Amino acid sequence: MRSTPDLSTANWRKSSYSNIDGGDCVEIADNLHGVIPVRDSKDPDGPALVFGAAAWAAFIGDVKAGGLDFGAV
Repeated sequence: MRSTPDLSTANWRKSSYSNIDGGDCVEIADNLHGVIPVRDSKDPDGPALVFGAAAWAAFIGDVKAGGLDFGAV
């Protein structure tokens, strides 16, 4: 069983792809060893999705390479 990481020391930053009008605000914390938590900045006390660092790096690599079709969502 996996334990939930302690996010109390997370240094959150807004994604550069977030909407500047206050919508679609995604924050990540990349200062925690081995995990990357992601949350909605409009709900900072709400839940966070936590990804393994390798999985997050692969996802970001695919996004930058244009390998994901977000228009189909």
